Amino acid sequence: MFPKTTNFFCRHGRPFTYFPSQANSCCVAKDNNRSAFTKYSTGDKAWEEHSEMWMSTLARFTRPVFQRSPYPVVCKAMKACCRIELPAPSFYMTPVHFRRHQTLGSASMPVAAHSMRHVRALEEERLMAVEWEDGGQSLYPFTWLRDNCQCPRCTLQSAEARLLLMADLDIHTGMDSVEVTKDGKVSIVWPDQHMSVFDAEWLKKRCFSDAARQVMQEELFLNERYYWDATLSIPQADFQEVLHDDGAALAWLLALRRVGIVHLKGAPAEQGQVARLAERIGYLRLTFYGHTWQVQDKSMANNVAYTSGKLSLHTDYPALHFAPGVQFLHCINQAKEGGESEVVDGFHMAEQLQREDPEAFRTLTSLRVDFTDTGTDYCDFMLHSKNHIIDVDSEGKVTKINYNNATRDSVLDLPLHQVQPFYRALRAYVDIMNRPENVVTYTMKPGDIVTFDNWRLLHGRKSYISRPDRLRHLEGAYLDWDEVMSRLRIVRRNVHGDA
Repeated sequence: MFPKTTNFFCRHGRPFTYFPSQANSCCVAKDNNRSAFTKYSTGDKAWEEHSEMWMSTLARFTRPVFQRSPYPVVCKAMKACCRIELPAPSFYMTPVHFRRHQTLGSASMPVAAHSMRHVRALEEERLMAVEWEDGGQSLYPFTWLRDNCQCPRCTLQSAEARLLLMADLDIHTGMDSVEVTKDGKVSIVWPDQHMSVFDAEWLKKRCFSDAARQVMQEELFLNERYYWDATLSIPQADFQEVLHDDGAALAWLLALRRVGIVHLKGAPAEQGQVARLAERIGYLRLTFYGHTWQVQDKSMANNVAYTSGKLSLHTDYPALHFAPGVQFLHCINQAKEGGESEVVDGFHMAEQLQREDPEAFRTLTSLRVDFTDTGTDYCDFMLHSKNHIIDVDSEGKVTKINYNNATRDSVLDLPLHQVQPFYRALRAYVDIMNRPENVVTYTMKPGDIVTFDNWRLLHGRKSYISRPDRLRHLEGAYLDWDEVMSRLRIVRRNVHGDA
């Protein structure tokens, strides 16, 4: 039932070890720096239902485990519309906490089927009120309901696409009647006598309360991240399992989204494997360096990566206005000496910068910096872009890092009085990234594929020495997050169904 003893990372990044016990039908988790243990019983229903698919080390990053700290947050979101009294889980991983204080998969908790007690139209407010059997209430605007009528005239079900034209939508519509049908659905008759019928579960998922919307957005986009430092034990998965098993692929993609980096082990040490892996997702991102590219020493190199010198921490391709979201790097041959890889959590570093130097954070999120890349590879190219070093959304949350010192242009389109503050801010961010306690260092072996979030992680490499009979050789490829998230949702549906 339980996997072999494995290492994990826990609160504050401390190493964490799992000790399975077949005889006692339990699994014990120990914080390696303390004497804290947590015990799980095989009798727990939630553990039994999913234990088979969570047998690898990687899976433990993505298994929907409940913690004492985030669990009330999830309950609050679910109760916002329906006041469901969710029972406390019968197992905990109390020593395990992440910076965002949320467990992987917690926003996708299974919810019991919902049924409606009563429905009525609030004409003055132009809202439909649904009272649920558990006592909760949800409100839905008339216009939104008419816009999303699910009948064959208004929605092409085979494509889940709207047929109703905006020009034909009465945005001030009222309701002639609304009722709960015998089979538990909502039936609406509109003033033009068009009828719409809505399923209770469909409505429930689209509740307009703040908490319910937050849960839905997290389920759709998985935007929460688990921040880490140098003590991270990079999650691992088996290359062949990811290619052929949806459960393994789901675990890989969830960890890639949440943690930002996953090592795949066991790939053949020959070219073509990143393309095979990309086919598991959908398709590769074509760039000026080709569908795939070979990281080797090259004379007259058109990229600093094609030299044996040290590569400072960077994201790839900020010279594009829309840089690739995900990167694969496959080790075919390693250097005789040196060549160790380095990565940092750019989002975590940005958070530290905001806390330690708010002015520098404001500078890097507000000033646009020029990047350039010129040369010949797949075809001739002469790229120029303007990007913030740190992108944030409307709520101030970090969404993307754009930084490559090699391709940062000598053109700096800033007023004179902003030049020195820019350099001071950028140096402050780089200094935080280069702190030893923030950098994870690892050595790739032939057959290893590192997959990582290029919008979040900054990666680098120490200098190396090759020998003529074994030149260092990595093959790389890019994908975009849209394709990766699409595949994640599909394999999640394959594994868990529509729940």
